[in-house]
Amino acid sequence: MKILQVITSMHIGGAEKLIVDIVPLLKQRGHTVDVCLFNGTNTQFLERLRESGCKIYCLSMDERYYNPVKIFKLWRVMRHYDVVHTHLTSPQLFAAIASKMFCSVKLVTTEHNTSNNRRDWKWFPTCMDRWMYNQYRRVICISKQAEVNLKEYLGSCRTEIETIFNGVDVDSFRNAKDNPTLRNGSEKFVITMVAAFRAQKDQETLIKAYSLLDSSKYELWLVGDGERKQIVEEFARKLGLSDKIRFFGNRKDVAQILHTSDVIVMSTHFEGLSLSNIEGMSVGKPFIASDVDGIREMTMNSGILFPHEDEKALASLIERLHDDYDLYKKVAESCYQKAKQFDISKMVDGYEEVYKSLM
Repeated sequence: MKILQVITSMHIGGAEKLIVDIVPLLKQRGHTVDVCLFNGTNTQFLERLRESGCKIYCLSMDERYYNPVKIFKLWRVMRHYDVVHTHLTSPQLFAAIASKMFCSVKLVTTEHNTSNNRRDWKWFPTCMDRWMYNQYRRVICISKQAEVNLKEYLGSCRTEIETIFNGVDVDSFRNAKDNPTLRNGSEKFVITMVAAFRAQKDQETLIKAYSLLDSSKYELWLVGDGERKQIVEEFARKLGLSDKIRFFGNRKDVAQILHTSDVIVMSTHFEGLSLSNIEGMSVGKPFIASDVDGIREMTMNSGILFPHEDEKALASLIERLHDDYDLYKKVAESCYQKAKQFDISKMVDGYEEVYKSLM
């Protein structure tokens, strides 16, 4: 099959990482898999994508994702493929329009979150979203809660909606080695969060929780980049913590960072199904997450949930894991067993089955 993956850009994020991971695996199974970007700015993920040997189409070098000119540019690319698989809103919309007006291709899309901003806009007509999704042969949600929420939001919809859980290469994370040099000789209990600095994430609650802990015993590492990074750094500075928190930026050695850490946290406002969640569990470390849609079903009965935006509860849980070794080991092992259920091979099996069913 000839498959085209379409996404806004290769900036660091869960949807982007999904493409970086599945493209080479689908190619290994004999498919032609290429990628179309609305914004071709170079990033670490784009470099990794080039290494896979796929063809990469860049519609522009700007972030004007809703420029209607991109509809025509996208049509010229997608007409040469058997299946066009879109990710994120502007590619979803523009591929639907191009398919309806200019060419007939088999469309698939992935819903990467349990919610989005436009679902909360009272002025936004749901019928527009219903029309868009109805142009697709299949809508894939990355968690059961994402599927439930989308169906509830759309109401009646002809398109088949199903769940294929996100996955990671569990063995590669499990077998990675720690890097003691990252600790700079410190024996502090390291708390790590790997996430883009975007409105969806909630690094502030984790920072407030850290402010309640004894900094002589605990250290906080924040890994990632994004438009809110400077805001979060300023927030830490106002709390007098800027010299106590390490902001790593985007890293290629995430698996090593996770292995070197003691506990992994995902503080967030909502999720689809966090890949950072699965990665953290894969290294066999305790995982703590906000009790919100998307991440709840993954963490429940394995890691530990804390009430949304409750820094006191989060700080208390971190202290418990620090002080209670038996609890620490129990949660860590439970997290690893849960992660094995979300290996990337199962996700690729699901995607390939969808593509074949459309042919």
